[in-house]
Amino acid sequence: MTPRLVFTDLDGSLLDHDTYSFEPALPVLAILREQGIPLIPVTSKTRAEVERLRQHLDNADPFIVENGAAVMIPVGYFAQQPADTEVRGSYWVHELSAPREVWQAQLQTLRSDYAGQFETFADMGPSGIAQGTGLALADAELANCREYSEPLRWLGSVEDRSEFIERLRHAGATPLQGGRFLSVAGACDKGRALRWLRGAYQQALQASTVDDLAAGDSGNDVAMLEAAGTALVIRSPVHDFPVVKRVNQLMHSRAFGPAGWAEGVLQWLAIADHND
Repeated sequence: MTPRLVFTDLDGSLLDHDTYSFEPALPVLAILREQGIPLIPVTSKTRAEVERLRQHLDNADPFIVENGAAVMIPVGYFAQQPADTEVRGSYWVHELSAPREVWQAQLQTLRSDYAGQFETFADMGPSGIAQGTGLALADAELANCREYSEPLRWLGSVEDRSEFIERLRHAGATPLQGGRFLSVAGACDKGRALRWLRGAYQQALQASTVDDLAAGDSGNDVAMLEAAGTALVIRSPVHDFPVVKRVNQLMHSRAFGPAGWAEGVLQWLAIADHND
């Protein structure tokens, strides 16, 4: 059987947009666990946030943080440490972005030209992040433990936002719009991180191919949705489906959030079983 992998966005996909619950997905999560299919979070969240969530999910697989800025593989997960990784605590880490401080400094240079038009996570602090996301204060503190990126809330005009993003790109940043915030990091995205980790699995498993699914609901998921073997676009209650260029092996859920996630993953499993 061809090895299978599930790469999944969290907020708005596996987790409900408003409640952050994954209860509707529990039966399908159990199926993945029973079949030994890795569930790999690919998220704008921080390492600290994902670590807490993985405890609730009883998940021990690798994960991708801060919109593809770094891949975290538990030490010993593969028989050998993958190339291009460094040991950081209990992880083999593959970094695709410079540290957070680099992007904070870059944003600081733009403050005078865009005074009052944006507010970063560092500006908001845990209490502001909690107010802007609906997270509990303790969870907002974890969301602010960023290592590779700086999210911000844009408060200015659409025209100024376009110019602002272009200036960030010219400075070497890669701004990505998520469900709520614009994230500023290096030349990374979820698709690049997915491809690298998929390659690490192929090498570790000595597999010529891997059957992988990517599930996501917003613009910062598009690179991942384009990179995977099969893409599952999750219906959102707050915005339209993101524009995905691919036409083959593309699914759109009918249900929202984790219910739509479960619907699509079940469909993918059925197709994969048929193909095998």
